[in-house]
Amino acid sequence: MDTMTEIPSEEADMLKWAQAYAHKHGWCLNTDEKQLATVIRGLVRNKAKFGHPYCPCRLRSGDEEKDRAIECPCVYHKDEVANLGHCHCNLYFKEPQ
Repeated sequence: MDTMTEIPSEEADMLKWAQAYAHKHGWCLNTDEKQLATVIRGLVRNKAKFGHPYCPCRLRSGDEEKDRAIECPCVYHKDEVANLGHCHCNLYFKEPQ
């Protein structure tokens, strides 16, 4: 996603947020633009629909207290990046793939 003007503003904002978060942790975002766009769209959709940017790759339980664990960045992402090199959603990567 080279140009922010090609995507809706909500998605551009979510992408900027994800980029800043990744940079803060010394990671990068998925370099596969199609996969990255799918995850960003899912986060925006979940935020609009449920009020929180729940990971689009995880199932919500419907219990807001339990579902906090899967709000991006989810409670699992740091261990996944450390152990697998990327998070389950393939949003955050330890290094470019």
